Amino acid sequence: MSESTVASRDKLIADFKVVLADAEELLRLTANDASGKLSDVRGRLGTHVESVKGRVSELEGAVVARTKEAAKATDTYVHEHPWQSIGIAAGAAFLIGMLCSRR
Repeated sequence: MSESTVASRDKLIADFKVVLADAEELLRLTANDASGKLSDVRGRLGTHVESVKGRVSELEGAVVARTKEAAKATDTYVHEHPWQSIGIAAGAAFLIGMLCSRR
Protein backbone atom coordinates (compact mmCIF):
# COMPACT_ATOMS: atom_id res chain seq x y z
CA MET A 1 0.00 0.00 0.00
CA SER A 2 1.44 3.41 -0.91
CA GLU A 3 2.11 6.05 1.69
CA SER A 4 -0.52 8.37 0.23
CA THR A 5 -3.13 5.61 0.43
CA VAL A 6 -2.22 4.91 4.04
CA ALA A 7 -2.33 8.63 4.87
CA SER A 8 -5.71 9.00 3.13
CA ARG A 9 -7.10 5.98 4.97
CA ASP A 10 -5.86 7.26 8.31
CA LYS A 11 -7.31 10.72 7.61
CA LEU A 12 -10.67 9.19 6.65
CA ILE A 13 -10.80 7.12 9.83
CA ALA A 14 -9.87 10.17 11.90
CA ASP A 15 -12.60 12.22 10.18
CA PHE A 16 -15.19 9.51 10.89
CA LYS A 17 -14.18 9.52 14.54
CA VAL A 18 -14.57 13.30 14.72
CA VAL A 19 -18.05 13.12 13.12
CA LEU A 20 -19.05 10.39 15.57
CA ALA A 21 -17.78 12.42 18.51
CA ASP A 22 -19.73 15.44 17.30
CA ALA A 23 -22.89 13.35 16.89
CA GLU A 24 -22.49 11.97 20.41
CA GLU A 25 -22.01 15.50 21.73
CA LEU A 26 -25.18 16.59 19.93
CA LEU A 27 -27.04 13.70 21.53
CA ARG A 28 -25.80 14.74 24.98
CA LEU A 29 -26.68 18.41 24.45
CA THR A 30 -30.25 17.63 23.34
CA ALA A 31 -30.90 15.01 26.02
CA ASN A 32 -32.98 17.42 28.13
CA ASP A 33 -35.34 18.41 25.28
CA ALA A 34 -38.39 16.16 25.52
CA SER A 35 -40.23 17.10 22.31
CA GLY A 36 -41.54 14.09 20.39
CA LYS A 37 -39.84 14.63 17.03
CA LEU A 38 -36.49 15.56 18.54
CA SER A 39 -36.62 12.53 20.80
CA ASP A 40 -37.33 10.29 17.80
CA VAL A 41 -34.49 11.81 15.77
CA ARG A 42 -32.15 11.55 18.74
CA GLY A 43 -32.98 7.86 19.11
CA ARG A 44 -32.35 7.14 15.43
CA LEU A 45 -29.13 9.15 15.49
CA GLY A 46 -27.94 7.25 18.53
CA THR A 47 -28.64 3.93 16.79
CA HIS A 48 -26.80 5.06 13.65
CA VAL A 49 -23.84 6.38 15.63
CA GLU A 50 -23.41 3.06 17.42
CA SER A 51 -23.71 1.19 14.12
CA VAL A 52 -21.13 3.38 12.40
CA LYS A 53 -18.76 3.12 15.37
CA GLY A 54 -18.89 -0.66 15.09
CA ARG A 55 -18.29 -0.59 11.33
CA VAL A 56 -15.37 1.84 11.63
CA SER A 57 -13.87 -0.36 14.31
CA GLU A 58 -14.25 -3.46 12.12
CA LEU A 59 -12.83 -1.62 9.10
CA GLU A 60 -9.88 -0.37 11.09
CA GLY A 61 -9.17 -3.89 12.34
CA ALA A 62 -9.43 -5.34 8.83
CA VAL A 63 -7.10 -2.70 7.40
CA VAL A 64 -4.55 -3.30 10.14
CA ALA A 65 -4.71 -7.05 9.53
CA ARG A 66 -4.28 -6.63 5.75
CA THR A 67 -1.40 -4.21 6.26
CA LYS A 68 0.35 -6.69 8.54
CA GLU A 69 -0.18 -9.47 5.99
CA ALA A 70 1.26 -7.31 3.20
CA ALA A 71 4.26 -6.38 5.34
CA LYS A 72 4.87 -10.04 6.19
CA ALA A 73 4.59 -11.07 2.52
CA THR A 74 7.01 -8.31 1.52
CA ASP A 75 9.46 -9.35 4.22
CA THR A 76 9.28 -12.97 3.10
CA TYR A 77 9.80 -12.02 -0.56
CA VAL A 78 12.78 -9.80 0.25
CA HIS A 79 14.40 -12.59 2.28
CA GLU A 80 13.79 -15.18 -0.45
CA HIS A 81 14.82 -12.92 -3.35
CA PRO A 82 17.35 -10.37 -2.05
CA TRP A 83 18.99 -9.52 -5.39
CA GLN A 84 15.69 -9.02 -7.17
CA SER A 85 14.57 -6.76 -4.32
CA ILE A 86 17.76 -4.71 -4.60
CA GLY A 87 17.23 -4.41 -8.34
CA ILE A 88 13.62 -3.30 -7.92
CA ALA A 89 14.60 -0.73 -5.29
CA ALA A 90 17.43 0.59 -7.48
CA GLY A 91 15.11 0.85 -10.49
CA ALA A 92 12.45 2.66 -8.48
CA ALA A 93 15.06 5.05 -7.05
CA PHE A 94 16.37 5.71 -10.56
CA LEU A 95 12.89 6.49 -11.89
CA ILE A 96 12.08 8.76 -8.96
CA GLY A 97 15.41 10.54 -9.47
CA MET A 98 14.66 11.02 -13.17
CA LEU A 99 11.20 12.39 -12.42
CA CYS A 100 12.52 14.77 -9.78
CA SER A 101 15.33 16.07 -11.99
CA ARG A 102 12.92 16.94 -14.82
CA ARG A 103 11.25 19.67 -12.80
